[in-house]
Amino acid sequence: MKVTINGKEQEVSGIKSVRDLLDHLGLDCSKVAVEVNSCVIKKDEYDQTAISHGDVVEIVRFVGGG
Repeated sequence: MKVTINGKEQEVSGIKSVRDLLDHLGLDCSKVAVEVNSCVIKKDEYDQTAISHGDVVEIVRFVGGG
């Protein structure tokens, strides 16, 4: 299925949820914020929030600095 991730269309397979997508991308769930189709997803909803063909996903990673 095709989804748009941070502005780039990507082909992904076997992805059913936000958590699946983050795992597929190698991202730590505790260090990102996720928006699907302009809706911010709460971390405790990553497992239950489905990812479907055509979805637009924005992922923001938290980085430390000073």
